[in-house]
Amino acid sequence: MNATISAPVRSSTPSVEPCPAVPAVVRVTIALSGALLAGVLTSFGQVVPALASVSNSAGPWFLVAVLLCAVAGVRTGRIALPLAMVLGVVLLELMHVGYWATTVLRGFPDSLSLTNPWVLLGVPAGLLAGAVAVAVRSRDVRWSAAAFGVTAAVLVGEGVRGLLQVAATTGQTTWIVEVVAGVLLLGVGIVTARSSVGRVVALGTAVVGAVGVLGAYLLLG
Repeated sequence: MNATISAPVRSSTPSVEPCPAVPAVVRVTIALSGALLAGVLTSFGQVVPALASVSNSAGPWFLVAVLLCAVAGVRTGRIALPLAMVLGVVLLELMHVGYWATTVLRGFPDSLSLTNPWVLLGVPAGLLAGAVAVAVRSRDVRWSAAAFGVTAAVLVGEGVRGLLQVAATTGQTTWIVEVVAGVLLLGVGIVTARSSVGRVVALGTAVVGAVGVLGAYLLLG
């Protein structure tokens, strides 16, 4: 009687181990470092003619704050939302610190006081950036649509303000690009809303928000 011994069959496909998750402390550290770097680059960008207008606008900083909040790994939830909003404020103020330090080291006068209008505006803008970073990940289409609408409003509102008030000295290109980028973001929000309610929320927050941003700029001069 012959016994047949079958050798174990080895798979030709090597096993792939799952990539370990990046620790939260590392993600937050990357976000904080990125905020400082954004401030540094802004200071240098102001001396480059092609980047001067962009470096003097607030819309890109708002977008960077939202993206860095996402890099930090903000999540939805009652506790996560206020933490994300606080993080948004911290990130924007770190951008101010990076900008101020770089500008002063380059030999130009700059102020980083609590009375600085941009430092003050960093608080509500940071709170909003953190909320947007959380809302865009929400399973509720109304919140995610509102996140796109708010972001579009910031860009469109500032872009229209630029065209109305400072285009004569800075040129129109930057502000037109900012308006177009805002409209495109709104389009993404409407397309991905997947419901009529979500589309109305996206459009409504964008229109009302853009008017609010423009009004705030005109009020502050």
